[in-house]
Amino acid sequence: MTDTHRVATGALPVGTPAPDFTLGSAPGQTISLHDYRGRPVILAFYPADWSPVCGDQLTLYNEVLEEFARYGAQLLGVSVDGVWCHAEFAQRRNLHFPLLSDFEPKGEVSRRYGAYREGEGVSERALFVLDSDGIIRWSYVSPLSVNPGADGILQALEALAPQSTAT
Repeated sequence: MTDTHRVATGALPVGTPAPDFTLGSAPGQTISLHDYRGRPVILAFYPADWSPVCGDQLTLYNEVLEEFARYGAQLLGVSVDGVWCHAEFAQRRNLHFPLLSDFEPKGEVSRRYGAYREGEGVSERALFVLDSDGIIRWSYVSPLSVNPGADGILQALEALAPQSTAT
């Protein structure tokens, strides 16, 4: 197989309703997945703030936010780091999308998506694109050392977009 994309054995499959959650998004603030019903959502699980690959991945997503917005999609980053760590990381990287803290209980949401590395105690580098009804329509798990880029996300969003009648 020449496709370098892989789905984690335990990652929730396409067609599965995405488990709802509420996670800390900043000190004293939370975000719930159900708040985004009616629009596509990109869930980007990643191992840790401050690691080189994670920093590059999230910076890339920040640079293509306008492309995601063309499809009406909301990007949400998720890791087991705490909200204070996320706040500093987002400020230093000038990120303009929420980073959610799957900190306590550690990795609970990552586990529900089949995107938790028990041995390391971190999230997989896993991506999920949800449709406006909260159904997983695309997922991909990258090796921890590989930035998965944004092409797969954009292709998944394109597939969700209403087809143009223009010829």
